[in-house]
Formats: sequence, structure tokens, C-alpha cells
Amino acid sequence: MSRDFDAIIIGSGPGGSTAADVLTAAGWSVLVFERGKNYLINLERPSELLAEFSNDEIKYLSRHFLGPDPWLEPRTFRVSPAEGEHRFIGDVNNLPATVGGGGVHADGKVPRFREEDFSLLSHLGPLEGASVADWPISYDDLEPFYTEAERLIGVAGEAGANPFAPWRSDPYPMPPGPPMYSALVTASAASRLGYHPYPAPTAVNSVPYDDRPACNNCGFCASFGCPIHAKGDPVASLRRALLTGRAELRPEATVSKILVRNGQATGVEWIDGEGNHRVENADHVVLAAGATETPRLLLLSGIEHPEIGRNLMFHFQTLTFGQLPQRVHGYKGRAVTHLHDDFIPVDAEAREAARAAGLPWLRGGMVEHGAAAYPVTEAKYYPWGPRHKDLMRASPMREHLVVLTMQGEDVPQRTNQIDLDPKIRDIHGLPVARITYQPHRHEVVASAHYAPKLEAILKEAGALRTGTITSPGFGAPFARHRGIPAAVPTSRHVMGTARMGCDPKTSVCDAWGRLHAIPNLIICDSSLFPTASGYGPTLTLVALAIRATRALAS
Repeated sequence: MSRDFDAIIIGSGPGGSTAADVLTAAGWSVLVFERGKNYLINLERPSELLAEFSNDEIKYLSRHFLGPDPWLEPRTFRVSPAEGEHRFIGDVNNLPATVGGGGVHADGKVPRFREEDFSLLSHLGPLEGASVADWPISYDDLEPFYTEAERLIGVAGEAGANPFAPWRSDPYPMPPGPPMYSALVTASAASRLGYHPYPAPTAVNSVPYDDRPACNNCGFCASFGCPIHAKGDPVASLRRALLTGRAELRPEATVSKILVRNGQATGVEWIDGEGNHRVENADHVVLAAGATETPRLLLLSGIEHPEIGRNLMFHFQTLTFGQLPQRVHGYKGRAVTHLHDDFIPVDAEAREAARAAGLPWLRGGMVEHGAAAYPVTEAKYYPWGPRHKDLMRASPMREHLVVLTMQGEDVPQRTNQIDLDPKIRDIHGLPVARITYQPHRHEVVASAHYAPKLEAILKEAGALRTGTITSPGFGAPFARHRGIPAAVPTSRHVMGTARMGCDPKTSVCDAWGRLHAIPNLIICDSSLFPTASGYGPTLTLVALAIRATRALAS
């Protein structure tokens, strides 16, 4: 078998770009497949970054600029098999399909997991109806790679500002950027109530770094590509890989099957922009398509394991809104400049609430101090007619609204899974991913326990009124914007569908991300996670990718 590359990497997001960076630095030749378009980097002159991004709500939020178009590449959703083959077809927690993947649209919060996040079963014990498991590695194993990840992508933060943070061997590469005024208001209120807000570790330049400028705080951060490329993840790693001359990036190229022979991955089948089916061979395959598309591709490839697609996790979001009397300009800044972690450690009050609900423990998640809508989005919520202009000028939903979002721990359940929809196919004729998901009672009880605390913070900040919703919603038939049912999670944090572990019977991959049955097929995304934690997954999946590919290259 002839081959042109040492490794094929499927996906150009944070995990795939990191893998390309590490392997090319070790002298390997790599080919990176990306099903979406390239708006990020000049492939002929990788030192140049493209200028395709802009502050355009309609372009990003309505016209699917970053992809995928849910009419062409839909997913399906159901709460349980009792609902039939599916309940909804369309956008089910879609991440961008574009060069750079999910890192392009993110607002860049990159906290580390805590020590106990890697041993939740040992630390807190089992939970009925959940498949809680310890990771096959510890925080100490991953700490050097966390440090390297922060340096490679560029993270701004303040070491020591968060009393709940795990130990770290080095400071952040950059200091925190300027705080948002809205976050200062809510963070001060949280501090007065005894909580511990701190500057959010953010993969956004606060000073010039890696030949990219500092953030100008334009406000179009979450859900948007950065027009000046102040976001470092994943453009920093991808550009370094391409500049070595040992990486080729192939956008608008959809991998449809991983080829396997005699227990070894030999390459991939892929579909080009004209619909032609082709084959590319390599010695190794790195799968970094995300925790929805990774299990889908494994299943499309005929790779069998009872845990593939199982233990799907999102974050159960509790979103508490407050309307303040003063204008807080919450649309100016980097979406989220402050967090607090007080609801993650299981304290005596959380244990008492758990006992009252018949649960052994309750765990919340990090709380983001954010704000509200963009102007076009805001305009859609006001009634048309003479009052519309007056409401837009007063801007109660944008200038006066603050939001606290708790990214609640979502415990794994084998019944929550990704499989192939039996009927719905994408534009290439391939079965789409079907999501079967409903939250465990732990998430619902934890949200109900912490929501009043979130509302108390906003009332302390002077909110005239407060309210709370959750994502996913439960117990109500209403639909969210764009017709998406409330039961569909919208966190964009997806984890756990090809979990890592020591036992090949209960895990898909080993501690290095290698499939137990196919050791030259390595996964470098958040599908590896045995548990979700209450933190965003990006920095952890990047650290895992560095660790796995460094071992592979050696």
C-alpha cells in the first residue's frame, strides 16, 4: 500500500489543529481533512490570516456562514426511543463546520479541570442511573500538557485569583484583558455575598502575542469568527503546522469512512467538493471530528464497540437573567470576562440538598458573568409598530440585561447516545447522527438548588426583576428560537461518546486516546471524556491531544 502522509487528521478544530502542530514539529507529514470551508488562513501563504470574518449577526446567526447548514447536514433528536425514530430534524447543538472548527465561534473561555474531576467516582461515589467513571489519568498526569496548551494557543488569566483552581506549574502567558462593566457589577455583588469571582482564563490575546494583535473588545465574540484573529485557538496551532511545510489542509473534503485492515487503520475514503469519492492512505489516523461526528464516523466505518456513541454529555445550563436600572453595555467586551467556581465543590449545603432529593451528591458548575443580546437579535423580541423604536432606544434587553450562566455537570448515562438515524441522510447520502438525550435527575435538582443563589446575586447587584430558564428545558412544551424544541441542549459543549479507560470492555479508547481494537487510530477530541465536569471542555481536549500525539510521535 502506497501512502503520502505519516498521519491523516480528520477535523481542523482545536484537537485536530493541535495534533497537526505536535506531529509536524516532530517531523511527521500530515494531511488535515475539513468538511467545511476555509475562512481562516491563506493556504498558499500560511503566515497570512484571511479577513473573511465580520461583526454581522445575520451572516453568522441566520445564514450559517460557519456551517453546517442544517438543511443540508441535519441531525435528528429524540428524548428517548419511546418518541419513535426521531422527534426533531435540523440544528441539534451544531458546532461550526469550517477550518478551525468549534474554536472559531467560541468566546475562548479555557479553564482547567480540577483534581477531583478526574476521579469523580472515587471522590463522590456512584449515582443510580448514571455511568460515572474515573478517568484513566490524573490531573497531575495532564498538568504539564495544560501548561503547554496555554502557551501554544495563548491564554490570558491571573494565577491565584481563583481559590478553587488546581495547582499549576507556571503562570498564564498573558495577563487578563480589561473587564466588562456588566461583569464588574455582577462580580462585585457575588463577592459581597461571599462568592469568589475571578478573571476568566481566555484564549484571546490581551496583549500582542504570537504575531497576532490584542483583542479590541468589539463585542462580537461568542458565535462569531474574530475579524482580527485575536483568538488563538485553533489558528495558532494550525498556522504553525502549515508553516513547517509538512502539513496539507484540505477544506471542503468530507471523510465518509475510515479504512481498516487486520486491526489497523490504513486511510480514509473521502468526498471532494464536486461529490467525487476518493481514497487517501496513511500510517496513522487521528480522529478529531468532535463528540457528535466522531462516533458517527466510527459507526459509518463499521467499527464496532458497545460503548461507541454511549454516555453522551452536554452541560446542563442554568441561565439567570436580571434587568438592572442602569445601562451596563453588556455587548462591549469578550462575552465573558469573569467566572466563579463556588458551585462546583460539593459543600455541606449541597449534600443536604442532595439528601433531601434522594441523591448521594449534587454538583453545579462554573458560573459565567455575561450579558445579553446583539441589536438584531434584540429587535426580533420587541413588538412591531410605533413602540419598536422606543424599545430599541431604551434597550431593556441589551443595555440593561445581565446573565449568569451555570455550566452544570451533566452526568453520563448509557441511554444518552449518538447513533445513525435509520432514515435521514445528509447531502452526501450518508446517515446523519441521531441524538437520544434526556438529563439525569441530578442535573434538574442541581439546577433548582443553585438557581435561587444566582438570582440572589443579581438582586444584590440591583436587578429590578430576575428570572431563570434552563437548557435543555424540561416539563414544558414550548420551543426555543428558530423552532428548536426546548428539550434540545444548546450548550455547544459535547462530550463522552468514545470514552477512554483501562478496560477494553467498558471503554472505547485507552489512556492515550488509541482505540483498544485499532491502536493506530487515535481520538483527539472531547468524545474521550468519561465525565463532563462543570467546566468548558476545550483546554482539556487540547491538553489530551498534545499528550496523545506527543506519545505517538515518540
